[in-house]
Amino acid sequence: MEEIEKIRQKKLKELMKKMTSKDVISSPINVDSTNFEKILGEYENVVVDFWAEWCMPCKMLSPIIEELAKEFAGKVVFAKLNTDENPLIANKYNITGIPTLIFFRKGKPVDKIVGAVPKGELVRWIKRNLH
Repeated sequence: MEEIEKIRQKKLKELMKKMTSKDVISSPINVDSTNFEKILGEYENVVVDFWAEWCMPCKMLSPIIEELAKEFAGKVVFAKLNTDENPLIANKYNITGIPTLIFFRKGKPVDKIVGAVPKGELVRWIKRNLH
């Protein structure tokens, strides 16, 4: 009987974890013209990484974005937008150099950072923009 109770408790914990983490996104979402506005509207804080496949600094920044997505899961959603494939969105936000990160709060851009900057600087930038 004790064994059944242990199994029941374990299953209950797994279910609770799934229920509480369903809206927690811990890895970057790929966005494009079909879902960009939806993602901005769905989450309060979104950091969009404007990048391109050929961009070496973008590739250097990518693993840092992955780490930050895990560290800020539940507080900030990270999205990646390929500027070569989505030039209209890049133009709308005046992206003239990549990588560019824009912090969106409630769908509106509030801050921008250009270039491959160190993780510590990005963490400070994100924390400064969180409210």
